[in-house]
Amino acid sequence: MVQSSAEDVDGYLAEVAEERRDALTRLRQLCRTELKGFDEVMAYGMPAYERDGAAEIAFASQKQYISFYLMRTDVREAFAGRLAEQDMGKGCLRFRKPESVDFDLVRDLLRATAPAPGKIC
Repeated sequence: MVQSSAEDVDGYLAEVAEERRDALTRLRQLCRTELKGFDEVMAYGMPAYERDGAAEIAFASQKQYISFYLMRTDVREAFAGRLAEQDMGKGCLRFRKPESVDFDLVRDLLRATAPAPGKIC
C-alpha cells in the first residue's frame, strides 16, 4: 500500500498488511502519547500529525518499507548524528522490516518535535 483512501487512521491500520500492523499501531501510540495538542489526520493517504494545520510528523506502510516522516528541519539537524546511522531520505526514515523500527529513536524525535513549532521542509 502506498496511498490509502481510508477516512481515518483506524481505517488505515485495518487495511495494512498484518505483519506490519503491530509496528504501525505502536508508531501511532507513540505519536498520540508524545504529540499532545496535535491533530491526528489522514493526509496524502497516510496518518499525519498536525499543529496549527501544518503536518510535522507522518508514517506510512510503503511497498518496500515502513516510513516515518519527520518534516521538521530543526529536529533533523539536532539529531543528525543518530539519523546518519539510519536509512533516511530528506525527511523520511525507512525501516525495511517491522522489527527494525527504532522506537526509542522515534520517541526521542517526537519528544523533540512536541514542545514548539519549527521550520517544516
